[in-house]
Amino acid sequence: MNPPPPGWPRISSALVYERAGEIIPWLCAAFGFAVRVRVDAGDGLVEHAELEFGPDDLVMVADARAKYPFRKAPTQLDGANTQNLFVYVDDVEAHFAQAKAAGAVIQREPATTDYGEDYWSDRAYQCVDPGGHVWWFAQRLRNPPGR
Repeated sequence: MNPPPPGWPRISSALVYERAGEIIPWLCAAFGFAVRVRVDAGDGLVEHAELEFGPDDLVMVADARAKYPFRKAPTQLDGANTQNLFVYVDDVEAHFAQAKAAGAVIQREPATTDYGEDYWSDRAYQCVDPGGHVWWFAQRLRNPPGR
C-alpha cells in the first residue's frame, strides 16, 4: 500500500456545520484543535478547513451549502448524526473540564469501561458540539495483553 500524502493521516473525517466559521474557533478552544488550512468561500461560508489534532490527525470542516445538497449538518437533520467521532487524549479529565467550560453539551460524564484483563480499559466522556456533532474523548488505561 502506498503511503498517504505527506502530512495526511490514512483516514480522516469531514464535518459539516451550518456556521463553520463560528464553530472552528470553538473546536480549537474546547477540544484542542489547531487550524492548518482554512479556505473561505467568499460569501461568509467556509469552503474547506483542516483542523489538526496533534502531529498525525485531522478533521476537515465545511459549511453546508446549496451546491452540495448531500452535505447536511446535524442541526439540519433534527440533531441526527450519521457518525460519532472518537478521539484519544492524554488526560481525559483535563480535556473534559476544558470542553465543559467551553460549553460542550455533556451527554456522559467521564466513566471507566473495563472489559476484563483479556481486553482493554478506557476512561471516556461523550459530548455534543454547538453544531450538533457527537464526540467521544477517551484515555486508554490498559491495553489488551500483547499490545
